[in-house]
Amino acid sequence: MNQQANTHYRLQALVAFISGCLFGLGLIVAQMVDANKVLNFLDFFGHWDPSLALVMAAGLSVYSLGYVFGVKPKSKPLLDEQFFLPTKTIIDKKLLTGASLFGLGWGLVGICPGPAIVNLVTLNGQFIGFVIAMLLGMLTAKKLVKST
Repeated sequence: MNQQANTHYRLQALVAFISGCLFGLGLIVAQMVDANKVLNFLDFFGHWDPSLALVMAAGLSVYSLGYVFGVKPKSKPLLDEQFFLPTKTIIDKKLLTGASLFGLGWGLVGICPGPAIVNLVTLNGQFIGFVIAMLLGMLTAKKLVKST
């Protein structure tokens, strides 16, 4: 690997690291790392807390603006050769199954993969167990998809 390619790779890694840290900080500030806060958001007929809907709306707004003004007019991103955008547009059985399992897990536990990873720094056994189970589930799903 030449010096210029190595520098480019390091810059990509640095930007990815900073982006991940900002994302994690956003999850903490929005309290999405608190399973009780999330479960209260999902409890429509009990102690419903609609504040996470504002967090989701803000995230969707930022993403939409970035997509419309950043991705659409450009042929490639600043630090890569192409954008990696979804190509599938069909709602199929695999998508519905995955979305259902994700939603079920989120509703039962009150945490999804991003906040679970952020919560690993607490060394809480529940989050460590969740991430291990999540990784095992991902490996199992990958093996099942390969076998079909």
